[in-house]
Amino acid sequence: MERKRFTILENNPEVFNALSQKMGLSPSLTFYDIYSLDSDTFSYIPRPVYALIVIIPLTPAWKKDRIAEDEALGDPTTYYDGGQASKGPDSPIIWFKQIIHDACGSYAFIHSAINGETRNFIEKDSILDKIRNKAIPLAKDERAEVLYQDKEYEEAHQSVGLMGDTEAPTIRDHIHLGQHFVGYVKANGHLWELEGSREGPLDRGELKEDEDVLSPKALELGLKRIIELELASGGHDLRFSCIALAPKKVE
Repeated sequence: MERKRFTILENNPEVFNALSQKMGLSPSLTFYDIYSLDSDTFSYIPRPVYALIVIIPLTPAWKKDRIAEDEALGDPTTYYDGGQASKGPDSPIIWFKQIIHDACGSYAFIHSAINGETRNFIEKDSILDKIRNKAIPLAKDERAEVLYQDKEYEEAHQSVGLMGDTEAPTIRDHIHLGQHFVGYVKANGHLWELEGSREGPLDRGELKEDEDVLSPKALELGLKRIIELELASGGHDLRFSCIALAPKKVE
């Protein structure tokens, strides 16, 4: 059976702020463009930064790395802390396997919104609130169906699908571009890389209390790690874009 296919989202603040509003994230947070990974250029973004949403080209080097990592991942709904398994509300991350074609942008948004400190900004009884509460006790396949069957989520995604500065790519164009949306969040003192087309959430390492997802260490563990994979392989495909979720500036 052919699975649902959504409109591909453009990775820019206008689109994701609109999606955020429709899905129930507090208006006290907003998305900002990241123009450079040089920390000297981040002064316009209030801190802490709660999440990054990045779109990255699937280069041969990154694809090889992904395959090796995915083979090593275990059950994505069970986590181990000090040798003890935890599940449900005690788990540090709620992750969804993507089973909707071209919905990777809104999956990255949901992963970024319902995990880490951002979950405290979810409005009660909103789409995000209902998704998070349904997903907490469920196993991988059941969680995937939560998003697949959610009409409110589908309508929210599709309503912002034609926003942005460029025309949405066709299926053929998207396959040619081969780009993936990834969300980065900080939860339980660690940086997590979250993407629905992987085999589970990826713990990228520990962050100090005063280090957010835009800190130098978080960038080294996350986005810059992927860039270095490409450069070390001799490649030069750096077609990535990045937006940051952070407190809204007070006028």
